[in-house]
Amino acid sequence: MLDRLAEFFVFGFVPLVVGSLAVPGLSVAAEKVVRGEVTYRERIALPPSAVLSVQLADVSLADAPARIIGEQTVKPAGQVPISFEIKFDPSVIRSQMTYALQARITVDGKLMFISDVRHRLDPQTDAPQTIMLKIVASGTEPAASVFGQIWVVDYVDGIGAITAPRATFRVSEAGKAGGNGPCNTYFATANVDGQAIAISEIGSTYKACAPEVMAEERALFDALAKAASYKADAGKLTISDRDGRDILRFSAAS
Repeated sequence: MLDRLAEFFVFGFVPLVVGSLAVPGLSVAAEKVVRGEVTYRERIALPPSAVLSVQLADVSLADAPARIIGEQTVKPAGQVPISFEIKFDPSVIRSQMTYALQARITVDGKLMFISDVRHRLDPQTDAPQTIMLKIVASGTEPAASVFGQIWVVDYVDGIGAITAPRATFRVSEAGKAGGNGPCNTYFATANVDGQAIAISEIGSTYKACAPEVMAEERALFDALAKAASYKADAGKLTISDRDGRDILRFSAAS
């Protein structure tokens, strides 16, 4: 009987001890971290109530909100450069998707600084990242973004107002653009830097429609190819050419 009890204590409890030691190791190994710092060019000291928020987001889809992969809030923020460290699960990262860092500093709930230029990165990188923020004018919110919105075409240069068939336009932070033309679905590449915008590599499906509809579609594609700058405000989007002439106007889809 004593021999059997000894065998139980020796062989029965050892697996439990080994298992409990292994679990923390797996959790640490599965974690990935993006590190860096946030700064701005202005010589302005942040007040004690300043809060920094930094997010790692999947910005692949043009017609959907960015999906947050990980984030960190630094409170109080202190003074720039402010270090951040975002922990996330690397198993959710997909090679074909596009990822970016976005950051903002608020003071007493009001926006003071924001990242207005897309900061793309490979989340698997070990290289430290630097996010440059832009100051927001006192008492105002930043200019509305062209991203994350479906825009309905109201006006096309050379054609005038367009009401039907309904045409749309959208841009993702990943640099993809497209929508529904008066006849065909179209797609393109977009480069947005501040208020500058360039659209290239425009392609579409091959459906044939009435001649007047096809003329509207050609005019839309021609105008998109001439895009040089944009302004988004109060649910309206205007795209201008290199001469500053308005060539496209849109309304935000409800």
